[in-house]
Amino acid sequence: MRFDGMVRAKSGGSGRNVRRLGALRRAGLVGVCVAALGLVPAAAVATPGSGVSGTVVAQGTSESKLKIKPPHGPTDVTFREITVQPGGSTGWHTHSGQLIAVVKAGTLTRTLDDCSVEVTPAGTSFIEPAGSNHRHIGRNLGTEPVVLWVTYLLPEGSALSYDAEAADCPGEERS
Repeated sequence: MRFDGMVRAKSGGSGRNVRRLGALRRAGLVGVCVAALGLVPAAAVATPGSGVSGTVVAQGTSESKLKIKPPHGPTDVTFREITVQPGGSTGWHTHSGQLIAVVKAGTLTRTLDDCSVEVTPAGTSFIEPAGSNHRHIGRNLGTEPVVLWVTYLLPEGSALSYDAEAADCPGEERS
């Protein structure tokens, strides 16, 4: 028995319906083939780039998995270099969205809302969480400038940071 792609109509059927069904099957097969071509990796037809260069300006490794939570809705993405001179501080503040920071030079010492202290040397990275319940201060307790490369992921129109009251940490200056 041979199947030639045509379905035979039962008695009383029209030859036109049989041809229409065969044409529909062929169109469906063509559609499946076209869809399958969309799954072929683009590299197979890629062209080499030209006239493009890139420079790594800062790179850091996180101590653990980075949990990034961008804002809902339109997001302002800002890249910023921040320098904290020896003895300097950021002041207590919060952010309305997350920040991804890389310490390019120096060592940043951060005191968090729960009074825990995180020391982040050059070549490492960290996330600063969003929200007024995540106030913190960054200090340069070293002898060389701290240079940070920071990516802000903020709700559209938000300020980069908001001043906050200092946490009541034992032995902590309120600056």
